Amino acid sequence: MFDNLSDKLQRVFKNLRGEGKLTTENMDTALREIRVALLEADVHFRVVKQLIENIKQKAMGQEVLTSLSPGQQVVKIVHEELVKILGTHQAKLRFANEPPTAIMIVGLQGSGKTTSTGKLARYLSKNGHSPVMVSVDVYRPAARKQLSVIARELKLPIYEGTPEQASNPMELARGGRKEAVQTGRDTLLVDTAGRLHIDEELMTELQQLKELLNPTEVLFVADAMTGQDAVRSAEEFHKRLGITGVILTKMDGDARGGAALSIRTVTDQPLKFVGVGEKFDALEPFHPDRVANRILGMGDVLSLIEKVEQNIDQKKAEEMQRKLIENEFSLEDFRDQLRQLRKLGPLESLLGMMPQVGPFKELKNMKVDENEITRVVAIIDSMTLHERHNHMIINGARRRRIARGSGTSVQEVNQLLKQYAQARKMMKSFSGGLLGGKKLPNLGNMKLPNMFGGR
Repeated sequence: MFDNLSDKLQRVFKNLRGEGKLTTENMDTALREIRVALLEADVHFRVVKQLIENIKQKAMGQEVLTSLSPGQQVVKIVHEELVKILGTHQAKLRFANEPPTAIMIVGLQGSGKTTSTGKLARYLSKNGHSPVMVSVDVYRPAARKQLSVIARELKLPIYEGTPEQASNPMELARGGRKEAVQTGRDTLLVDTAGRLHIDEELMTELQQLKELLNPTEVLFVADAMTGQDAVRSAEEFHKRLGITGVILTKMDGDARGGAALSIRTVTDQPLKFVGVGEKFDALEPFHPDRVANRILGMGDVLSLIEKVEQNIDQKKAEEMQRKLIENEFSLEDFRDQLRQLRKLGPLESLLGMMPQVGPFKELKNMKVDENEITRVVAIIDSMTLHERHNHMIINGARRRRIARGSGTSVQEVNQLLKQYAQARKMMKSFSGGLLGGKKLPNLGNMKLPNMFGGR
């Protein structure tokens, strides 16, 4: 979501690096361009003003002006100031000394509260906690039913209440807490009602719920796509309710990113999680330094490594490395690698985590065709075990049979075999670079498989 802002800032830094030395004039030009880039990204004007003042004060110091690489020094200063705005460290959830910990999920209607409640329940259960959910939204049709469906899909407990409680948010919340105590659950997630706009009735109810539950966290769910509207709503909820953190949803969309950069400064409360997709595992802790890295084109390799560690079997990975080195990488292995890759999430978001410098520059503008991966897997599944282990035996007759079995054309089968040979060569080259101390291959000179937008 930060692509446009990242592109513009990188152009500013490139121009600065081209200057022999920093002067008041070229620094003023750079700061003006940074200001415009931030405002166009929908960053709150108060945040932009403060950020520019801080950068100017540090960048025009004697140490930067006389340094051997003033352009790099300015990048460092911008990075530091972005981290300050976003939060100097990851803000983790707080838990009560005596369970159950109550966490209220609040926000406007349509911001993604119910889905975020399910995602947060999954995240907690995967990280050593035992959550139970309850919906106290008795106004929106099927709101409580929606959370029940989510709970069933996640195989996590939910308190659905009695018929007598069905129209009373306070009784549902009280019953949910009692259920958490009786079943030994350490966290109660309360999905509250929302409105299309902030009104007195909604706030009064939320304040009453807060008094009843005494929650450790009041998390405001904001839709990143609404930009400054999300910031204004967060500010109002904080004034009336005292939120303790923010979950920013739809961070994988085409929003300009301004809400992420503004919301902490305006509310003085941290972003704790970001929603990066529709699936229930698409909720990530917010790391200010990693987001600053991505905005400045430095990538987010740490998050990528964490995704790999969570989803990739280490023993299988080691066996695959051995096969690559010994030239035993088969079509079956190729298919298994594509399946493993899919576990990491949308491929475009993975490419977005790569640094936009050096040998990885070519990855930035690649368009990923997820359907192509489905076709490739279908074609390989239509092969016999012998064919998958020895692609050299796949002659014309076999190719026609494989095409019929996979619902594709002979041309697509030919294309896959060509891509496989290329991927095998590319992976072996990467393996040599990572394991043998050699340099990484030059991606700019390498023809990439069609699923990654190659030609």
